[in-house]
Amino acid sequence: METLVEQAVAEALRDGGGEVIRLYVSACTERMAPLFVGLRAGTPGREADLDFYAESVRDLWHADRPLADAAERVRLLERFPELQPDEDEITDVADTYAFFAVLCLRYALLAHGSGSAGDAVSCGHAALTSMGMLDQNVVGAGLLAEEQRLQSLSLSGDASGLWNASVAAGRERFRAVLGRLPR
Repeated sequence: METLVEQAVAEALRDGGGEVIRLYVSACTERMAPLFVGLRAGTPGREADLDFYAESVRDLWHADRPLADAAERVRLLERFPELQPDEDEITDVADTYAFFAVLCLRYALLAHGSGSAGDAVSCGHAALTSMGMLDQNVVGAGLLAEEQRLQSLSLSGDASGLWNASVAAGRERFRAVLGRLPR
């Protein structure tokens, strides 16, 4: 499968090692978080999932060390309805973007725990795929290009401005998806 992650980013992840990978996946997941948390908030029976997702995103930012319980978190996340096999394709707007947010977190947890550049690239690919889809459905959005820019920025090793930029980008994405939901 060809990935949307720029070759220079993928190479930097392979060459950069654990902390670079952990910072990269933390930022990708932070940008995707509003798409799960915002789209699933108020859904009956999902309170524990929302808490787990938010706690995991927060804990990913401890980029100086791998998450000791990353494998257990992946097992818990894989029980989420978004990752359960279904014969029907996902066609609902909210379900589509919530799926990509959960998929992004799954790869982020795998990469954070193992230091795998391949899992980090998969995390970035999930974010880029969802932003590409959103760009196709929102005139003039430019979210794919912004995600590519932020993925490159996350390799700088400077977490100070990256968190703020990721939170702002996540909010922008959430607003774009809300604009696509039926009223």
